[in-house]
Amino acid sequence: MIWGSSFLFIKVGVAELHPLHLTLYRVATGAVTLLVVLAVLRDRLPREPRVWAHLVVVAAFGVALPFTLFGFGEQRVESMLAGIWNATTPLIVLPLAVLVFRTERLTVRRAIGLGLGFAGVLVVLGVWEGVGGSHFTGQLMCLGAAACYGVAIPYQKKFIAGSSYSGLSLSAAQLLVATAQLAVVAPLVAGAPPVPTGLSAKVVASVLALGALGTGLAFVINLRNIRVAGASTASTVTYLIPVFAVLVGAVVLGERMNWHQPVGALVVLLGVAVAQGMLGRRRPASVPAAATRPAVPAGR
Repeated sequence: MIWGSSFLFIKVGVAELHPLHLTLYRVATGAVTLLVVLAVLRDRLPREPRVWAHLVVVAAFGVALPFTLFGFGEQRVESMLAGIWNATTPLIVLPLAVLVFRTERLTVRRAIGLGLGFAGVLVVLGVWEGVGGSHFTGQLMCLGAAACYGVAIPYQKKFIAGSSYSGLSLSAAQLLVATAQLAVVAPLVAGAPPVPTGLSAKVVASVLALGALGTGLAFVINLRNIRVAGASTASTVTYLIPVFAVLVGAVVLGERMNWHQPVGALVVLLGVAVAQGMLGRRRPASVPAAATRPAVPAGR
């Protein structure tokens, strides 16, 4: 619910804030939230320079770039459509993990899932209606955001997941690095960030919800889900995010979609389910074994 509603908050936020400023504020709020949680749990930030060097890449492709691209995209498309594009992330993760990072193997099942998924992408885009225009550009920006996650997730799995630090510690460090990156880039591209007191109450509330809930607390919840129910069960959030994004976009903002967008979304999710082996898979015999797999948070 939190991650699905994040696209609504982004839509509200970009009405008054430049996408870079919105991302800066939400990431900084998320970083403060996780630092508080670290202090309460008596955890600590990573101390190895190698880990921080890898976090520079993960922060850029897993936080700063995708959050900003979703902001730019939602200046042109509906929030519910952005939530649908978020569901394409696993389809982009797999080929990069196979071809670039070599952390996965391409099987027949996964190849079929990829084919179905990208057919769904074409349906969502409505390519038979022609390409071009602001709406189409906005969709490509949201797809680009998902592509950024496709780089960050296998990179994190290969270079960071094996470290001895907790997921909470790594996430807090990742948000701190992303905040520093945005603090440098945002003023150069979009000018000085506006003073929060000059923003409307609904925009301030949206930034706080994006940061404290969607970028902070939701990750803590996701980590607990992985420990209690296993990574496979926790990963089903991929299927729920677009559902809630569509619901809140329709109910709160009165958004509407063309027929082919939800149909394409269903094809995308079917492709993801096939590629991940979710269809017809037996329940794991023991939860601890599943819980040892690296987390792949949707953290949107």
